This record gives sequence, C-alpha cells and structure tokens, in this order.
Amino acid sequence: MASIAWLIAVAVLLGYEAFALATDRRTLSRQMWIWTQAWPLMPFLWGLVTGGLAVHFFWHWCPK
Repeated sequence: MASIAWLIAVAVLLGYEAFALATDRRTLSRQMWIWTQAWPLMPFLWGLVTGGLAVHFFWHWCPK
C-alpha cells in the first residue's frame, strides 16, 4: 500500500514538471532556486523535514 502512495506522489511531481515545461511556467527546481536566493536557510530546513520524515517512516527497519 505504501508503494502505491510513493508511485502516486512521484507521478504527481512528474506530471507537474511536464505541465510546467509544456506551458513555460516555473519548474520545482526553479522555484526552489528563487526561494533559496530569498531565504538561504530554505535548503537546511528542507533537509530537516526530509530527515525527520525518513526517521519517522523508516526507523523500524534499522537493525537493533
């Protein structure tokens, strides 16, 4: 079930990127670049969120 959720999330992101490229709008990478220029702590905070979610979801797979 979790694999389906991941596939849907990736499909949505790829769909958005294709839409942005086809209609000459901002892609996700360009938006992140703009946010990083405006606020340099953005990549650090995204790293904290990503790491926190990774630990939350995958910690039980770590050997004890």
